[in-house]
Amino acid sequence: MLKLYTDASTKGNPGPSGAGVVVISDTIYKQLTFPLPTILTNHEAEFEALICGLSYLREQNLHDETLMIYTDSKIVATAVDRNYVKKENYQIYLTEINALLAPFELTFINWIAENQNKGADHLARQALQERLKQIG
Repeated sequence: MLKLYTDASTKGNPGPSGAGVVVISDTIYKQLTFPLPTILTNHEAEFEALICGLSYLREQNLHDETLMIYTDSKIVATAVDRNYVKKENYQIYLTEINALLAPFELTFINWIAENQNKGADHLARQALQERLKQIG
């Protein structure tokens, strides 16, 4: 089983953002930061964090296992679970997430409280700091 924890950090809403991802399996423990290149809202950054994590798994060919996704974003967890978004501008994110999830045989997405997602949160804050340095 593969576990993917994602989180985002945004300065302002919208504003510069960063994503943090933790990947865990029996043989893997990977921490990743992704300074996000565009100005995003908090919710958009949370969707982007999941896209970053799923893209990494696809790039590493890690799609042969059951995937458990953990996010502290209720909007992202609900959107992916129900395959539905209320706001039309989130549809592009859901479409990309569904494409990235396609090769996985079995996936589950779970909302977790922020205090259960500290690893990804810490990485997201690091990524935001990297992004803020990039834009000066």
